Amino acid sequence: MAAPDPTTSKSLSGLFGVALREATERRLLELIRKNPIPRHLAIIMDGNRRFASAHGMLTAEGHVRGKDKIEELLDWCLEVGIRVLTVFALSTENLSRPPEEVDDLMDLFEKSFRDIAVDERVHRYRIRVRSIGDREILPRRVQAAIEVAERATKDYDAYRYNVAIAYGGRDEIVEAIRVLAREVRAGRLDPEAIDAKMVSEHLYTSDLPDPDLVLRTSGEERISNFLLWQSAYSELYFSDVMWPGLTRLDFLRAIRTFQTRQRRYGH
Repeated sequence: MAAPDPTTSKSLSGLFGVALREATERRLLELIRKNPIPRHLAIIMDGNRRFASAHGMLTAEGHVRGKDKIEELLDWCLEVGIRVLTVFALSTENLSRPPEEVDDLMDLFEKSFRDIAVDERVHRYRIRVRSIGDREILPRRVQAAIEVAERATKDYDAYRYNVAIAYGGRDEIVEAIRVLAREVRAGRLDPEAIDAKMVSEHLYTSDLPDPDLVLRTSGEERISNFLLWQSAYSELYFSDVMWPGLTRLDFLRAIRTFQTRQRRYGH
């Protein structure tokens, strides 16, 4: 009797694994569609550099893989029905990384914003694209690309896609306080009239609902200066996978976990 072919066994095992994953994804998607969907999903996309290192890639390639993952994420959000997506693409602290890495990131951002301005999905689903953060500290070429994307989608209102770039949550709050302080100094605002609603109205996200769910990849369990004010009551979900390695199944599990928490707390 011939010995089993290990190649065939491995192939069958792989096919079984794919079939099982696809079945799990279908079941999760069915459950998700029967329950309340997060209106606003915010994502801290962490782990590009560690993913690159673990796979023998250059850091720049890790960032490219991370950008490609966003393309997949948009499809997943549309499939589930999430109306507002905010991704943390670049913090103000990230700008202190080595100049070569920052330059590569700026090239990637410039291309990404110009690409999304002509993305067929964006126009078919009427997705409004916007950056949040201190764009004035970005290279002019990146600012110009952002303006192209925002101008091309300014009249859309079905979905919202926000890219936090050169963004810092503390800086955002400080700037809101400065604006209100100027109003007080000018005699146009009574300090006693300042409340949480007024502060929210002076943030980058003033026209958006607060995130229902904040997802962070890479195994780190902190929000790293991202939407500090807005995420006060958000559900937090931490995934051990690096951002470029996030799968559709990982994403669906995060959404389903959010739903089970909401049901448990009676929301």
